This record gives sequence, structure tokens and C-alpha cells, in this order.
Amino acid sequence: MDNLSDTLKKLKITAVDRTEDSLEGCLDCLLQALAQNNTETSEKIQGSGILQLFASLLIPQSSCTAKVANIIAEVAKNEFMRIPCVDAGLISPLVQLLNSKDQEVLLQTGRALGNICYDSHEGRSAVDQAGGAQIVIDHLRSLCSITDPANEKLLTVFCGMLMNYSNENDSLQAQLINMGVIPTLVKLLGIHCQNAALTEMCLVAFGNLAELESSKEQFASTNIAEELVKLFKKQIEHDKREMIFEVLAPLAENDAIKLQLVEAGLVECLLEIVQEKVDSEKEEDIAELKTASDLMVLLLLGDESMQKLFEGGKGNVFQRVLSWIPSNNHQLQLAGALAIANFARNDGNCIHMVDNGIVEKLMDLLDRHVEDGNVTVQHAALSALRNLAIPVVNKAKMLSAGVTEAVLKFLKSEMPPVQFKLLGTLRMLIDAQEAAEQLGKNVKLVERLVEWCEAKDHAGVMGESNRLLSALIRHSKSKDVIKTIVQSGGIKHLVTMATSEHVIMQNEALVALALIAALELGTAEKDLESAKLVQILHRLLADERSAPEIKYNSMVLICALMGSESLHKEVQDLAFLDVVSKLRSHENKSVAQQASLTEQRLTVES
Repeated sequence: MDNLSDTLKKLKITAVDRTEDSLEGCLDCLLQALAQNNTETSEKIQGSGILQLFASLLIPQSSCTAKVANIIAEVAKNEFMRIPCVDAGLISPLVQLLNSKDQEVLLQTGRALGNICYDSHEGRSAVDQAGGAQIVIDHLRSLCSITDPANEKLLTVFCGMLMNYSNENDSLQAQLINMGVIPTLVKLLGIHCQNAALTEMCLVAFGNLAELESSKEQFASTNIAEELVKLFKKQIEHDKREMIFEVLAPLAENDAIKLQLVEAGLVECLLEIVQEKVDSEKEEDIAELKTASDLMVLLLLGDESMQKLFEGGKGNVFQRVLSWIPSNNHQLQLAGALAIANFARNDGNCIHMVDNGIVEKLMDLLDRHVEDGNVTVQHAALSALRNLAIPVVNKAKMLSAGVTEAVLKFLKSEMPPVQFKLLGTLRMLIDAQEAAEQLGKNVKLVERLVEWCEAKDHAGVMGESNRLLSALIRHSKSKDVIKTIVQSGGIKHLVTMATSEHVIMQNEALVALALIAALELGTAEKDLESAKLVQILHRLLADERSAPEIKYNSMVLICALMGSESLHKEVQDLAFLDVVSKLRSHENKSVAQQASLTEQRLTVES
């Protein structure tokens, strides 16, 4: 270390005199010291004030330039040296050196800039101001096709430098994307796929850039899907495949890329992994099985990619996914059910699947998860059943297959996601009067619905419970169903639902309340009164923002309420006539006609 102090003193003198030979000796000595103990040597260099001198030594025509850049690259491996390098004014001359024709100078300069940028806001900012990124991207473009080892090493350093420059910095990543870095990196990957270090660097860069939404379109216009799948097929090591997965996952969020990945044969690779790993108990194999099956489900979220893989229900992929559902592996059961839910996104697919026995498979799966079941599997299987129940022709088939009974087993679930899907599935199934009547008289179900109507922490569950209560009345038109709902305390929730911010829910509530008033007014009278229904209807009619159908159904309901003495009195007390007569000139014909009828009724009854 004493020797190092002498070298630093000597370097100060020779740096001013610029005697190349003795300068080179001093630089060699510094590099040697850095190789032996980088941290301590870097501290000495910082303390000596020599960093400022380096700026003047970074000149293109000097034979020592590469060594100076190498020393900067070495000291900048230490976090505490990065800001001093910026403060010493080294960035601008280093960026100038990127225009050099000397390969060694370029290599060491790329390393120096990359290390200074690593996790350093100040370093990145200085390189940005000096315009370093564009020069590096231009180099990558022009050197892209040369495959000799020295050039590949330089390309690897440049890729690393851009990565350190932009890592976790959205605005700098966006800048690189605008400079067209993506097509260049994709081309690099294609040409240099035999070079492990460069390939790895490209993958890490893709992983960073793919997180940015603006990158997806650029990626979609390249052959990235083809290159990644080609690379994936060659990989045997778990770590390498994991790196590719980390790029594929964010890219596959884009529908165009989903289709490209399917066309490039990614699905076959994923199915192979699933088959290989399904029985393994090794942690990394379990993780890879999860990643592969999750990615498979993600690919099915795109309409085109999903339809391509469905192949009219005859496709190999669809058949393989079906075989996951009865498996004993929870991850595969989950992925299988989610995949079916994704395939069930149009009527044609849904009808085909129901006709081919998918409902029974899903019910068997649910049966295996009733007691202390896996919540994610329950949720996924219920999602699939809900989607399958959307086409009208499927409803009766699913009811006769016993879907409602299978679903009702989960009424005791305390998990909001499961509750939400359970409610959605039942609501989709009860278009038929018979089914609605049967469910509407099920006291346990109705009591649970009334309880969930108060689940203020879970708006989805609360909304679906209200909608199902209303649907039971609207589809059954049954006095018994209404009595069950009144006895369970459901009326107040239907009245509250009439004030929802969603017109469709308001409307469903008003129609259900009108049926209650027409069929069982005496039974519901007290509850309607204490829920302040009449005041709410007055407010809906007086509010100019209420939709025409809301005004129409509110007036229908007012007329139906006149059969109750106490409610009739409330209507009279609130001067409904004023509000209703104004609506006779409403631009919507149905509203205007109903206003005339309601006005007559109010006048006669007053």
C-alpha cells in the first residue's frame, strides 16, 4: 500500500507531463492494486484527488486511454465511488470515447459507464445528459451481425451498460424504446443465440423493458415470439428456462404476442413441461409446473389465441387441459378450471363443452374441495360454471345435471371470492321459473343472501347478493318466494338496491318490488314502510338524472302501492301529483304515457 501511495504521487506528476511510458507504468501498478484489493485501493484513489486528473487522460489519441477507462470501470464497482466519478467530470469524456474506433477503448468505456450507472441516479442522469445511450444503441445496430468472440464480448458489455442505465427507471426505459432498442436486441438474440453471456444479457434487458406498456407494440412488430420459443426449446437448465419465463409472462399480456407465441409453438413446450414435472416433488419442478400452467392460462385470455387452441373442441391442447381437471395436483386442477373458464368466453364453445360432459368434470372437482378445500380451485371451478351457464340453451342442461346442488354446498364458505362466483353462477342459472322458485324457497340460501347483502367490505358480494334476491322474485313470480324473502328480512335490501349507482341494478330492484306489491303487498307492507320506499320513489321521480326506465318503473310501483292504506297515505302526503304531472311531457313516450296513467290513478285515489 505504501507502494500505491508512491504510484499515486508519481501519477499526479506524469499526468501533467504526459510522459506515456511512465504514465503506463503507473496505470499498470494501479490496476494491479485494484485486482488485489479493490475497495481499499479505490478509497486511496478517492482520497488522493487523482480522479479529477483522469478526465484529462481520457483522450482518443493516447495509448493509455483504455487503461484509464479500465481503472474507472474497476473503481466504479464500489457504490461509494460512483458519485465521485460523476463529480470528477468523467462522464462527458467517457461518452466522447464511445466514438472511438479502437475495440479495447470501446470495451473499457462501456464497462466504466455501465458500472457508474449501476443503481446510481446521478450516474444515469449524467450519461443521459451526455447522450451516451443513443451512441451505444447505434453501435449495437452496426456491430449486430459480426459474430467473432471479441465483438460478442463488446456487444455483451454494451447491452449490460444499457441495462444498468435504465433498470427500474421508467422514463429512461421509455427513452431506449423510442430510440428503437427493441428490434435491435431481438435481432441480437437471433444472431448470437449460441453465446450464453450475450443471450442472458438480452433476456434481462427484455425482462426490464417488457414491464413497460409502451414496449409491447414494438415487441409485437418483431419476431421475438419465434426467437424466445426457439431458445426455450434448447434449454435444459431450470435457471435458463426461468429467465425466459420472466420475459414471456409480461409479453404474453399483449393479445397480438399471445397469438404469435401460440403460432411459434410455445404451448407444446408448456404441455411438455407439465407432463415432465407433474409427479416431481422437487421444489424447483413444482415452481416450473406452476409457471408453465399459469402461462398456459394467460395465453388463453386472448380471443384469437384461445379460439386457435380450442379448434372446435377437438384440439389436442383443449383435450390435454381437460385431463388436468381430474388430476390430483392442485396446481393443475386450478389451471385446468381457469383454462375452461377462458375457453368458455363465447356461446359456441360453451354449448360444445356442456354437450361434451365438462359440467360433470367440474362438479366432481368441486366435490373434492367442499370440506377444507382449496379456495383458488373452488373459485376457478365456479368461474368456469358461471361462464358455461351464460348461453340460454345451457341453463336447463346444467340445472338437470345438478349444478345448483353442487354450488349450494359452498354456501357456508367465508371466502368472498368464492361467495362472489357462487352467487354469479346461481344468478346465471335461474332464468327458468321452476329453478327460481325452488331456490327462492330455500330458506338457508335466502338467509345467507340477506346476510351477504350487508357485506360492506366486499362490494362485489353485496351487489351479487342483491341481484340474486331480485332475480329470484322476477323469475319465479311466486308468492312463496316473496314470503320467504320477507321473513328473512330481504325487503330493505331490495329498497336500498333501488338507489344503486348502476341503472341495471336499480331497474332489477324496482321490477322485483313491483311484483312484491302486486302479489304480496299485505305481507311486505311494514317492511316497505320502514325502508322508506315511498320517499325513495319520490326522489327518483324528482331527480332529472334518473334514467327513463327508472322513472317508468317507479311510477308502475307507485300505482301498485296504492292498495296499501298506510303506503297510500304516504304517497298523498308527499304530493306525488306535482312530480308525476311534469313527466307527462317527458321526451320518452313510455314515460309520458305512464305519467298520464299514474296521474289518473293518483287523482282517482286522492
